[in-house]
Amino acid sequence: MTTAVQAISDTDISAQDLRDLLDAQRLAYSANPMASAAERKARLKRLKAMVLEHRDALMDAMIKDFSARSRHEMQLAEILSLVEMVDYLSGQVARWMRPEKRRLALHLQPGKAQVFYQPLGVVGIMVPFNYPLLLALGPLATALAAGNHAMIKMPEATPHTSTLMADLIAKCFDPALITVVNGGPSVAASFSALPFDHLMFTGAGSVGKHVMRAAAENLTPVTLELGGKSPVIIGADFPIEAAAERLCYSKSVNAGQTCVAPDYIFIPREKVEAFKQAYKQAFQRFYPKVSDNPDVTAVISERHQQRIMSWVSAAKAQGACVEPASDEQVNDGTRRMVPLLVTQVDRTMTLMQEEIFGPVLPLLPYDSLDEAIEYINAGDRPLALYYFGFNKACQQKILSHTHSGGVVFNETMLHVAVDDLPFGGVGASGMGHYHGKEGFITFSKPKAVLFKPKFNGMSFLYPPYGGFIDRILGFLIR
Repeated sequence: MTTAVQAISDTDISAQDLRDLLDAQRLAYSANPMASAAERKARLKRLKAMVLEHRDALMDAMIKDFSARSRHEMQLAEILSLVEMVDYLSGQVARWMRPEKRRLALHLQPGKAQVFYQPLGVVGIMVPFNYPLLLALGPLATALAAGNHAMIKMPEATPHTSTLMADLIAKCFDPALITVVNGGPSVAASFSALPFDHLMFTGAGSVGKHVMRAAAENLTPVTLELGGKSPVIIGADFPIEAAAERLCYSKSVNAGQTCVAPDYIFIPREKVEAFKQAYKQAFQRFYPKVSDNPDVTAVISERHQQRIMSWVSAAKAQGACVEPASDEQVNDGTRRMVPLLVTQVDRTMTLMQEEIFGPVLPLLPYDSLDEAIEYINAGDRPLALYYFGFNKACQQKILSHTHSGGVVFNETMLHVAVDDLPFGGVGASGMGHYHGKEGFITFSKPKAVLFKPKFNGMSFLYPPYGGFIDRILGFLIR
């Protein structure tokens, strides 16, 4: 297998080549349109074995792409999460495949009603840069569990990982079952315009709009996993030091490049200074140094780093106060960053309008829970919402008075790792789900099936109407 990096450009593969790959997968699917549970489990087992056998090479590739990436984070957030998901799917797929019995009304008796879960066919998967392993193979595993074939478009921002992924999939799987496509923006545009049976996109909302528009030309159903500004509210009853520690950890993972990372935090007004000090202490305890620290992940590219810093500079010019989590000047030649805490922000700043996707954390003082909820509800519905507090009434108010893809109490991001929970956004943060049973359903067609016996019970309701039939209908209606 080659490990050389191929240039990922718009000329790597043509629109016709993509259509030929899709046609080959459609043909292969039509030859076996209802893969057995044993076949699906075997595919999942092979996928897991591929990842475990080549995990060091995959981590090396991701480190090259990011300029610095924590192996511990990769093993936890990408490899372990994927292995756990595959094991969970393997254990559930046979049960999920069984037709589900449904209720049949009295006037339709005798008979039997059920839902038959049928694979859709060929699924397209478009992968973002931030977790290129998990967000390629996680949706793939769910699609395989549902009995589908799949084409994967890897991100151009991770050329080493994307090239290696294409090599590994080609080595371990028939391209008529799974194939990986690499290329730049025009390849991505052609990929999204293919008439898949389902298309899943993970990434920015601005790109998701284009993907959905292209898919609409083919009436292709889409699942969009986007993101947005996931807020945190720290309740007055939660220890501020514990909140700072937990939030420092979750915001530092992958340098904040996580779709469900805390994006801004509401803090009781009188505790803002205490939070800042506790956050800085936690960061310096977790990472005594940033330069050359293998535990610290870098921002994916210089372009993304410049974007983040331009937003910070603009906020500062508008009156925001910016404080680094430590005084260290990073000079190791990577894109590792010391996190920045930003106060005195308002909604007019770009920093408070766009998803940050980096190690910058705005802090907002608040005086009442209603105030924080009103602010959150005035913006787009987020992918996740986090509340730190033990008051059951406040927790219930968060659940009933806000909309978000998911809610976590007294922690952040961990709901994504719960394999039996659906994961997905709402409104601007996305649509559809691909974890758990809901993910299996996303990549399946729940087909309505009605069985009728030889005896025709409906004959009692045939015309001519009146008399006996009307008495039957009156009885049924009552």
